[in-house]
Amino acid sequence: MVTRVAIDESDVASLYRARGHESAPAYQRVKNLIAEEIVSGRWSAGDQLPSENQLVNTLGLSRMTVNRALRELSADGLVVRLIGVGTFVAERKVSSALFEVRNIADEVVHRGHRHRSEVDFVRAEPADALIAHQLGVPDGSPVFHSRLVHFEDDLAIQVEDRHVNPQIAPDYLDQDFTAQTPNNYLMSVAPLGRGEHVVESVLASAEECRLLGISPTEPCLLIHRRTWSEDRLVSTARLVHPGSRYRLEGTFDTQ
Repeated sequence: MVTRVAIDESDVASLYRARGHESAPAYQRVKNLIAEEIVSGRWSAGDQLPSENQLVNTLGLSRMTVNRALRELSADGLVVRLIGVGTFVAERKVSSALFEVRNIADEVVHRGHRHRSEVDFVRAEPADALIAHQLGVPDGSPVFHSRLVHFEDDLAIQVEDRHVNPQIAPDYLDQDFTAQTPNNYLMSVAPLGRGEHVVESVLASAEECRLLGISPTEPCLLIHRRTWSEDRLVSTARLVHPGSRYRLEGTFDTQ
């Protein structure tokens, strides 16, 4: 079990006094010291910072100064401020490539963490009009449908809701997706030719919130992904990530 601690206001005061030689404005010194303690790992996700009132009194600063430091730390994603509860060190966000189709298990292992998945269901069902259009199959034709939750260590980071063309992956329903991901299996039977990503900011459905263990008001990143093998459309997936736990990044050049 992870132990959460309340950060002592006297410790923050000592750190602040040690920065007295800096020429930066007071709010920046407060912000910098808190950020450094978090980034270094000395303060862990979930640890509670002293209240705004405590920081004002112990640091001898104005409320405006302390509020600005905490507000900017919150905007940077380093702390979470809960009205009436307190300010807490935020969970570190994990990253995924925007311009590539990667296996989420490989991403998690690459970060030095443990991947596991829980299967909600894997089944055959008739395609509704939307899925039929997305997969390029006749309305009502049979498709394979799976829904999994992917974890990084014990933190749920993605709900994967995927529909698969059974003509391309006829053995999809027979796979153990706790042992390998759908992406890994599909790549083995239908090597990736091209992919498509559409990214939105959404609120998850009630069922997705339950699977991810988040509140209904948590903003989420939604990736609509379609993949082709040669000229055949293999699958369409709805990938939902809690916004507080995930980010997308990519690089490009003009050459």
